Amino acid sequence: MKRIVAIVLAVFLIGGVAAAVVKGREEQGRSTATKTVRGVIGSEKAEFFADPEVVKALAARGYTVKTETSGSWAMEGLDLKGYDFAFPSSQAPAEELAAKYHVRQPLPRPFYSPLVVVAHRSAAEVLARNGLATVGKKGNGTLGMAAYLKAAGDDMTWQQLKGAEAHGELSGTLFISTTDPTSSNSGALYLAAASYVADSGRVADGAAAVTRTAPLMRKLISVQGAQQTSTDAAFRDFVSGVGNPLVLVYESQVAALLAQGQGVDDLTVLYPDTTTNSDHTVVPLTDEGRALGELLGSDKLLRGLAVRHGFRPQGAAVEFTAATDAHTTYLNQKLTGVRQAPVPASKVLHEMARRARGQGDSK
Repeated sequence: MKRIVAIVLAVFLIGGVAAAVVKGREEQGRSTATKTVRGVIGSEKAEFFADPEVVKALAARGYTVKTETSGSWAMEGLDLKGYDFAFPSSQAPAEELAAKYHVRQPLPRPFYSPLVVVAHRSAAEVLARNGLATVGKKGNGTLGMAAYLKAAGDDMTWQQLKGAEAHGELSGTLFISTTDPTSSNSGALYLAAASYVADSGRVADGAAAVTRTAPLMRKLISVQGAQQTSTDAAFRDFVSGVGNPLVLVYESQVAALLAQGQGVDDLTVLYPDTTTNSDHTVVPLTDEGRALGELLGSDKLLRGLAVRHGFRPQGAAVEFTAATDAHTTYLNQKLTGVRQAPVPASKVLHEMARRARGQGDSK
């Protein structure tokens, strides 16, 4: 009889353990289950979202994120039905999308990046010799926007600059390569900063202001010929040694390259003395999209991964400074000597970009 009771108890015990294991597995499965959110992002964030560590961190917090890339200003022309969020590269196109889709404020802005000009050392030194930039022994310097814009307005060529004759690659018209301002954020922000400097520190506030600087803005763009639609492609060309000697990119692209242990021979990063920050802004189209946008800014691990991809977290300057301490040769961590130009309202910036591309006069 005792033996029968023992066997019955053993069966119950085994069954209980098995049930506990099954329940534990079910709970574990539920805890790691993720909800899929879809978004359209600027191309400069593609590597961030594709990073296996970012994917893992998001999964641990309950998200599987699927993304497609688009020029930030081009997002307005997309049908975003079925998407959870859009993630353009600055606040202006984000506000346009928010108005279009009646998205409540505030919009999450998890990180930002200033615009910089990458140059090879020879080009940077020629600019410095002619009063267009200042460079030190390190791999960074400052581009004098007023002096550069005057040179651009005068159709200056490299051959007219002292010292350029020693560098065969420096020839033709002096200009900075940018993306198409009608579809890409960085190109539009370049015009915002340039027009601010050209118009004596005034923010363009309407048709009259756009008209005042339109000839110069047109010259800055038309001299470039065909333009890239993303900074990602423009930066890859620079890294591979092709294209124009001066290229406008996001600081984040440079910082990410350095963080990966890569570099460019004789790279010099020129911070325009008047520039614009690119505030990467999430436009939540669903509750899940808003939760994701807020998580990117609040979660310490995700902020650290954003820094590794070169972005500056909002309100967490010390995190960027600590992570990039080994790369101060190229990076101006505290943006010393750099002034931020206010960005015009999106409608005004649209018109400025359209005029710069030669798409007719304002009506």
